[in-house]
Amino acid sequence: MILSDKGIIKRIEEKELYIEPLTTKQIQPASLDLRLGGNYLRIRENRVGVLSLEKEIEYESVESDEIIIPSHSFLLATTMEYIKLPNNLTAFVEGRSSIGRMGLFIQNAGWVDPGFEGQITLELYNANRLPLKLVKGWRICQLVFAEMDQFPNHPYVGKYQGQINTTGSRSFLDKDDEGLRKEKSQ
Repeated sequence: MILSDKGIIKRIEEKELYIEPLTTKQIQPASLDLRLGGNYLRIRENRVGVLSLEKEIEYESVESDEIIIPSHSFLLATTMEYIKLPNNLTAFVEGRSSIGRMGLFIQNAGWVDPGFEGQITLELYNANRLPLKLVKGWRICQLVFAEMDQFPNHPYVGKYQGQINTTGSRSFLDKDDEGLRKEKSQ
């Protein structure tokens, strides 16, 4: 079941769902808008020849109230809001239509597991042939909350739990894939 504005407000008031900072203008009929933070990560393209899932990626951190995403470029960003989902709610990160109509693709990994807490890292891609200016505090995406049919056996406790600011890929920490890598090398 998708939460309505009433359901979102109720869970916030009852302290089941935590979102800070928050204004009433962010609450939509079936979602909650999140605003762009001022912390960004860019891959250090000049120092990295090839990206690998097995190695930590070098990023350049940028702190700014405004940033320009060049044409056909990728950038990681964060939300202003810090969220805490209870173990019986999940959320989908969705781009806002107004932003998508400008050619900005938001998140290609838009799922928030029950039990997650932290700021949301957004994957941004400018599909335009023109640069795109982003400003801290603009409503950039929305969370759609869904109530789970039951509590999960294993709420989220993964490698992004409690993240503050923009967080780069931590795929190199995925040790569960080691057996597969060994199999392929034999």
